[in-house]
Amino acid sequence: MPYFIETFDKPDHQQVRLDARPEHLAFLEANKALLLACGAKLADDSDAASGGVYLVDVETRAEAEEFIAKDPFVKIGLFADVKITRWRKAYLDGKGYV
Repeated sequence: MPYFIETFDKPDHQQVRLDARPEHLAFLEANKALLLACGAKLADDSDAASGGVYLVDVETRAEAEEFIAKDPFVKIGLFADVKITRWRKAYLDGKGYV
């Protein structure tokens, strides 16, 4: 069953995010087979990110925890909080699964 991972950046860490972004994007590319979707959460009035969302196709919470622990953003201490929730796919890419 897929997992929804939501991350929340620490305040005033935009430059930390920007500095680590190339390594983070390389991590995502290397793990794209596990990603149903992912992306940054943006402010309404700018491209400033405040965290991210990942939908990962793994079987267990332990696998989801292992995935996010390897993200360079985690390794540099960008996140104030990470929430992991099991997710039931109902619709994805216009296709129904229920």
